[in-house]
Amino acid sequence: MKLDSKIPAGKLEEKWSNYKSHCKLVNPANKRKLEVIVVGTGLAGASAAASLGEQGYRVKAFCFQDSPRRAHSIAAQGGINAAKNYQNDGDSVFRLFYDTIKGGDYRAREANVHRLAEVSVNIIDQCVAQGVPFAREYGGLLNNRSFGGVQVKRTFYAAGQTGQQLLLGAYQALQRQVALGNVQMYSRHEMLDVVIIDGKARGIIARNLVTGQLERFFGHAVVLATGGYGNVFYLSTNAMGSNVTAAWRAHKRGAFFANPCFTQIHPTCIPVSGDHQSKLTLMSESLRNDGRIWVPKNPNDTRKPNDIPEEERDYYLERRYPAFGNLVPRDVASRAAKERCDAGYGVGTTKQAVYLDFRYNLINKYGRAEANKRGIQNPDEETLVRLGKEVVKEEYGNLFDMYEKITGENPYEVPMRIYPAVHYTMGGLWVDYELMTTVQGLYAIGECNFSDHGANRLGASALMQGLADGYFVLPYTLGNYLANEISVKPIPTTDKAFIEAEAAVNERIQRLMNVKGTQSVESFHKRLGKIMWDKCGMARNEQGLQEAIREIRQLREEFWKHVRIPGGIYEMNPELDKANRVSDFLELAELMCIDALNRRESCGGHFREESQTEDGEALRHDDEFMYVAAWQYISESNWELHKEDLVYEVIKPSQRNYK
Repeated sequence: MKLDSKIPAGKLEEKWSNYKSHCKLVNPANKRKLEVIVVGTGLAGASAAASLGEQGYRVKAFCFQDSPRRAHSIAAQGGINAAKNYQNDGDSVFRLFYDTIKGGDYRAREANVHRLAEVSVNIIDQCVAQGVPFAREYGGLLNNRSFGGVQVKRTFYAAGQTGQQLLLGAYQALQRQVALGNVQMYSRHEMLDVVIIDGKARGIIARNLVTGQLERFFGHAVVLATGGYGNVFYLSTNAMGSNVTAAWRAHKRGAFFANPCFTQIHPTCIPVSGDHQSKLTLMSESLRNDGRIWVPKNPNDTRKPNDIPEEERDYYLERRYPAFGNLVPRDVASRAAKERCDAGYGVGTTKQAVYLDFRYNLINKYGRAEANKRGIQNPDEETLVRLGKEVVKEEYGNLFDMYEKITGENPYEVPMRIYPAVHYTMGGLWVDYELMTTVQGLYAIGECNFSDHGANRLGASALMQGLADGYFVLPYTLGNYLANEISVKPIPTTDKAFIEAEAAVNERIQRLMNVKGTQSVESFHKRLGKIMWDKCGMARNEQGLQEAIREIRQLREEFWKHVRIPGGIYEMNPELDKANRVSDFLELAELMCIDALNRRESCGGHFREESQTEDGEALRHDDEFMYVAAWQYISESNWELHKEDLVYEVIKPSQRNYK
């Protein structure tokens, strides 16, 4: 099967405008005849369901949580990008497009990324109209902060809870459509299969997580907005329930999975404290804007950070990358922290951490500015710190409170300790320009598709992509497909395809419950996570990946022989839900390692130790690997690779340089 990305012809900056001008439309009366299923109600899903409902489609929206407000999007902290150039510091749509392509190490599709940059400006207006309380400057204009990988301020924010505020905006838009009867909301429902009839997605099988019953739902099209698969690593910044199941079941029904090995490691997470942990906590990347990252110049230095004088501190990001300093992209900052810790300069009890220190900016950036505003002449250091704290508390207060609650340390007084952790997944279901997978009528939006970030996501781009796809892209591209489906009458869920799909799901659940082993689901997940972090984590090599593939296959075999799931099927059973998800992670993990083994280059978050420059930076091989790796499922442990060549018409790929 040849991949057709359906990229429109013409100049890059005109492709999206031309597409919107010429795509097929569905008139309002016909929209009422068409049913659309949206799975997932985070930023991408809620914005899509709300937009489609408002247009007049009959929408069924599904989430496994008790409310769309519990989606993982709520955890995003630092901000959302948009090329508004309010700071007048040189930003533009083109610069946002360029930074995103470069940040992804030239492994993203130009047309999709340019569209993302174009619609970014509309997102902010939409969210302000919804009442999202973005931070504002003294004069009333929306404020911006800096994020990694760029040299302009383009990140809009609401303290350290931007994701929560944006999700509430999308949620109220969604609930309005629910109240009007345009959207039917199914909470506590988890999609376990896609129903395909005559090659087109026509519905889903979902499990009611309260009763345990399997239920069938028809749709003229199915939209997946189910987030990323970072929890394959067990410890990650993702919500505990985040999983790959919906995307993976679609993959096994024919949707290609693209670039599964592209995983983002976030540089500013609270370090692991012990084996008891089941998730990690993120400290927003925006903190790198106002903090300085350092380690002691002497290895194994056991002094408290405030006892280490300035001349004995190594601000290693500022030293190695003077042009960007602490604001290098996430993959670069993460590898640099790992390198310092591996070399013996790590701090804290585990020595797997570096310092993120705010004192310098508390005094010099905020304290002095505030003192000047108040007309205080020659303030002493204590006054500067006090004034600086007031400003920082307003901008980041909830993050500082969160850190203190978790660690017992006051980050106003002592530097934060941070270390990289699994965060976002750039891989996902392959989609074309219209966000359709290789299965007709099956769409993937937001983090569950692969399309916009290449091998590394720049910070504050996830919220941007989720809302761009849901509010501004899918309503056009889905209409282009549904214009040809108007004459299709709703297919009854008594159809043979629905019955067979439900039977297959039921058989799998029965098989899981009948294992009756002695080991918990959690124990298998934890073991899988260790394999993945050690051998397919921040650094990968051929031997480690080959070992990981063997170990994952063995672990999967053990899982199906020895897993123990208490409780019954037809009741609320979180252990059964978890077992379903972990069984899919055990299959996905193998493909991730196969993909990482196949890609014998380093790019973005995928760092092959065999492919690096003399100074330890990622070394791409554009002559061999300038393609999207799209994997087709054939049978267990058997995939076929399809390649979508990446053609750069506007940007010239070069070695990334942040120095």
